[in-house]
Amino acid sequence: MTQNCTDCTVRADAIVDKWNRDPDYLIEILQDIQEAYRHLPEDVMRKVADSLKVPLGRVFHIATFFKAFSLEPRGRHEIQVCVGTACHVRGAARVLDVLVLDLGVEPGETTDDGAFTLEGVRCLGCCSLAPVVSIDGEIHGGVTPDKALKLVATIRKEDANAED
Repeated sequence: MTQNCTDCTVRADAIVDKWNRDPDYLIEILQDIQEAYRHLPEDVMRKVADSLKVPLGRVFHIATFFKAFSLEPRGRHEIQVCVGTACHVRGAARVLDVLVLDLGVEPGETTDDGAFTLEGVRCLGCCSLAPVVSIDGEIHGGVTPDKALKLVATIRKEDANAED
């Protein structure tokens, strides 16, 4: 997905400049771009490759190798449901199922309004708290389907209040 915009070029230049246009910091540059755009737009990756004087293939290789990077826009809120063994045994599948229904997206997808990206992940490293859900990097343990719905409702309410 290519987007063309002057602001994108200016923001990308600022990020590359922050890292002194040093190709050794390509991963850090891509992390900053991902944070700024909620994904890695193709035209911005092309700009980075040109600015750093590195092959575009190298930029795409890194962008597609690391799971932390996304070529598709991510939601403002990222929900990760651990589906590893401990969480699975304690009901993570039911938590994921209720979120799929509530958000109207499958794992790996983003809601049409760009509010949420839902993912099933193998392990969040909090097995003693299973089942575990991470929302925007904040860990929630002992999550039931009802608790998951309440967490999403709270975020929706906060977002609505922030718009007012």
